[in-house]
Amino acid sequence: MKKILQFILAILARMTLKRYKPTVIGITGSVGKTSTKEAIFSVLRKKYAVRAPEKNFNNEIGLPLTILGRSYYGKNVFGWLAAFLGAVMKIIIRDRNYPEILILEYGIDKPGDMDYLVAIARPKIAIVTAVGDVPVHVEFFEDAEGVVKEKAKIIKALPQDGCAILNHDDYAVYDMKSKTKARVLTFGVEEHADIKITNYQLLSAKDGEVGDVPAGISFKIEHAGNLVPIRLQNVFGLPQTYAAAAAAAVGVFLGMNLVEVAEALKDFMPPPGRLRLIKGVKNSFILDDSYNAAPEAMLAAIAALKELPAKRKIAVLGDMLEIGRYSEQVHRAVGDKVAEFVDLLFVVGPRAKFIADEAMTRGIEKGGRVLQPDQVFEFDDSINAADILEPLIKEGDLILVKGSQALRMERVVEGIMAHPDKASELLVRQDEHWKK
Repeated sequence: MKKILQFILAILARMTLKRYKPTVIGITGSVGKTSTKEAIFSVLRKKYAVRAPEKNFNNEIGLPLTILGRSYYGKNVFGWLAAFLGAVMKIIIRDRNYPEILILEYGIDKPGDMDYLVAIARPKIAIVTAVGDVPVHVEFFEDAEGVVKEKAKIIKALPQDGCAILNHDDYAVYDMKSKTKARVLTFGVEEHADIKITNYQLLSAKDGEVGDVPAGISFKIEHAGNLVPIRLQNVFGLPQTYAAAAAAAVGVFLGMNLVEVAEALKDFMPPPGRLRLIKGVKNSFILDDSYNAAPEAMLAAIAALKELPAKRKIAVLGDMLEIGRYSEQVHRAVGDKVAEFVDLLFVVGPRAKFIADEAMTRGIEKGGRVLQPDQVFEFDDSINAADILEPLIKEGDLILVKGSQALRMERVVEGIMAHPDKASELLVRQDEHWKK
């Protein structure tokens, strides 16, 4: 049934693209795809008719659904039949409201996935966000290099008049510049990036808004001798500057100036579960990064927790999945980092126990800070973690919550947030499908 559905959706998506000829922007990477998508959408939507994916529509079903402008109907046969009929009608009868630009996410799990997605929709602009030393989904490849090669196929597919937008600071991504004859724009903090990020700092909070917690971040973007300041409210962490810089590169390629980009980015807000700051119980704050977890994203979230001011810092970390034989290594690396500064550590899942073990033993060999057993709590599921954490929270605490999707770490956030009645608005995975 799934194969038949994929086949029909692929055909309809190709026919729709042939009919309307939109500019296709493709985003791939091991981390940061969705925030980058949202940043690009913020930059382009005031000037163009743009469509971006609903939810996590980045695979062989989700990508064509975005092209067709349809939702996922699960096992509803009549819903799918209506969707197919509607798609056919829009191929026959031109829809004047069809977008000029499509922003698509290209997610891969195994070898050959990128070939399949690119065969449906060949992008004119392709962005590779980051891969990292141990990329997510590596367990389905021979090694990390296999993941890089698969993702690089989106760059190889670019037409000569297209543009590759590459993370200058991730060497595996930067090296993809040799895979295309299209224009290449790079972004990052390193000196020679085309879109250079500088002067990253926290924004001071306005009195009475969020207490002692900063209001967001500010930084500058430099390109071709021009420099503009960017201010992002209620946005935290260096990864969000990369999303904004990638979006700026898209704008530059499409003829926008940096002032227009900076103005448009005022509306940028990462989706729920991506380093969003939420008020917690007892006048605490939650750094909600519960959407998913890959090694590079986990370390970036921990860095964000470290830089934000708080009376105490608590990390609630779940398993990182789909990293195969690298699992113990990367979880221990996380334990090493959190032991430097956190006051309490909660871990959820069997792999996350390596985080806890490393946090309690690292100092024996390194002479560094080590967590004591009464600072570390281990759990098999996220609900139990929330139940034990809630009474331990004190005023002024800052709590990072992060883990892979299967751990459902948003349940921790819901258990300790000040306004659980707003969970459907603020948290990830709140629809009926996930609630069940």
